[in-house]
Amino acid sequence: MNDIHIAEFSKKLKESTALPHQQLEALPISKAIISPDIDKDTYIKYLTLMHDIVKDAEENIFPILNTVIPDLEQRNKTLLIQADLRFLGATYTTNSKPVSNGNTFSTGFAMGVLYVIEGSSLGGRVILKNIEKTLGYNSSNGATYFSGYGDKTGTYWKAFINKLSEYEKENNDGEEIIKGAYYAFDAIKKHLATHS
Repeated sequence: MNDIHIAEFSKKLKESTALPHQQLEALPISKAIISPDIDKDTYIKYLTLMHDIVKDAEENIFPILNTVIPDLEQRNKTLLIQADLRFLGATYTTNSKPVSNGNTFSTGFAMGVLYVIEGSSLGGRVILKNIEKTLGYNSSNGATYFSGYGDKTGTYWKAFINKLSEYEKENNDGEEIIKGAYYAFDAIKKHLATHS
């Protein structure tokens, strides 16, 4: 895979989705999760909302990409959120499908959605530091979801970006990937804004 192509497409994807990404980060609950004033109830609320998003993606987006992303099974995180919620004494029953929303997606579009889901693992490391410092939870107890892939988070992200760029180059499907990522940011923003 050409490193220049990977860098160019990654940059284009990031720039094309900058606005919905910024809007998502500007939500009160997005700011609260990285605030030194975060409380347990807000943390539980955030985890519950992320549970809806991640579970939906794993059940309805991941199957579209089984043949494209070889390590997809290792990227499942619903069980981590459920473990955190149990540790916190919270429930997580949901029938919400904030990402798939009953739609059928193309492979390229689903790759764009996964770009947003996987990208959240990088942000999760920042959130983890805040949760450890303010609430005292850690990667073993109460904050396993935000620990992501631990010290392999960067490696997992790079492997995904390489596969994404490879898929884009082979299928000339960049616009569809960008549409999927834009849609995912917007769908997650709507879910967080509506239910928080």
